This record gives sequence, C-alpha cells and structure tokens, in this order.
Amino acid sequence: MDLDRILKTPSMPPISPSYPIGPYRFINREYFIIRYQSDPLAIREAVPEPLQPAPGDQVYFEWISMPDASGFGSYAECGCVIPCLCHDQEVNFTVQMYLNDEPPISAGREVWGFPKKFGHPRLEVVEDTLTGTLVYAGQKVALGTMGYKHQDLSGELDAVAASLGKTQVNLKLIPGVDGKAAIAQLVAYNLRDISVKGAWSGPARLHLVPHVNAPVADLPVRRAIEGRHVIADLTLPYGRVLHDYLA
Repeated sequence: MDLDRILKTPSMPPISPSYPIGPYRFINREYFIIRYQSDPLAIREAVPEPLQPAPGDQVYFEWISMPDASGFGSYAECGCVIPCLCHDQEVNFTVQMYLNDEPPISAGREVWGFPKKFGHPRLEVVEDTLTGTLVYAGQKVALGTMGYKHQDLSGELDAVAASLGKTQVNLKLIPGVDGKAAIAQLVAYNLRDISVKGAWSGPARLHLVPHVNAPVADLPVRRAIEGRHVIADLTLPYGRVLHDYLA
C-alpha cells in the first residue's frame, strides 16, 4: 500500500473502509422532535464554552429514521439537542446520540464529532400514535409519543426547511496515541439541498429513565411543549471548525 493509496483511503480500516467519501444524501429522512423545558443548571452543565444556552431552558429530543442514507444504509438514531448562542448566532448543540448502525457511528464521531454511541432507537406509528423509543443495554430509557398528524404544516414548509438548515454544533474530541487530546474542537455544519415532503405538529409527551451509560434523563423533562413530525430529503456535507481548544 503506497502513500497515494493510504491518503485516498476514506476511513478505517483501510482494507475495508467503514464509510465512503461524502457528502452524504438522505432520502425520506423522518424526524420526530419533542421540544421540552428542562433544568437550567443541567443545561448549563451540558453546554461547552464558549457556547451559551439560549433563553428558555429548552431541549429537543429527536428520533430520526433514515431508510436510505448513501454510504450508511438504513438505520435509526435518537438524541438530545440544546438550542444555544455562539457569539450571538443561534445554533443547536448536540449533547447525546444513540444509533443502531456502525458506519454512521464511526463517520459521525471521526468527521464531525457527533457524540454517538450504539443503542437501539426505534421510530414507528402505533395505531393513532407516533412513537419513539430508545433501548440501551436491555433497558428502555426513553419513550416519546405524539398524536399522529394532528396539525398539517404544509403552509409552513419553508420555515421547517430553514429550521433543518440551522447551524448545528458538536464537540469533537479525539485522543492521540499518548492518550492526550489530539483534537478538541467545536465543529459546525449545515444540512443543505433540503426538500421537505411533509410536516406536522401535535401534542407530545416524553418519558426519560435514568441510566448510567445512556444519561438522557440528566436533562430532565419539566414540561413537554410541542411535537414535530417531518419527512425530508437532504444532504449532509462536511463541516468547519468554529473553535479550536488547542490553538
């Protein structure tokens, strides 16, 4: 294996890369998002400087079903997102993510710094209820429910697309061979080429169970505010460095 081949290898392991070169296109990506009010001290503890939590003490718990993701296959994920401010710019900071597919876990952590772990999220329609669950180490740690397609948002699809295109931020931490931080960055990205196929809102509830290795309940639910159900096609491009902690 010569230098040229080494440098063109998209990912580890070189003999069978986990994921190809991006960007990555998603077809019929389905979101179930519960916006809720949480504890301000818990939010502040979860948000790295120089980000500041946005006013309102709100958190988004998201389930995403991805049946057609280029390079990654078909999988589901869920996690917690906190609205923040970065030098007065509104951004979303991703706190935790749980997936059931290895390639997007590896790519997410290595490229953009997504805080991904292996878990068993599931998004489905059960009778009259849009239902999201997360099982980790054999235990159900999250249950979200929403009335199925109660309010049609077809007149607001541009605003929904804009919300999906909002700047997203991750804390990327990769150690060197000595165990010390080799990369410590805030990484930003923006989804693009967004085509919203449908969007709905409705009443929602969220139940989180304390778990040491899936601590979603560390951002406790004080009040469920709204549920959103969105189906869209979109592209995940590469990101950019907002802040380098080692500079």
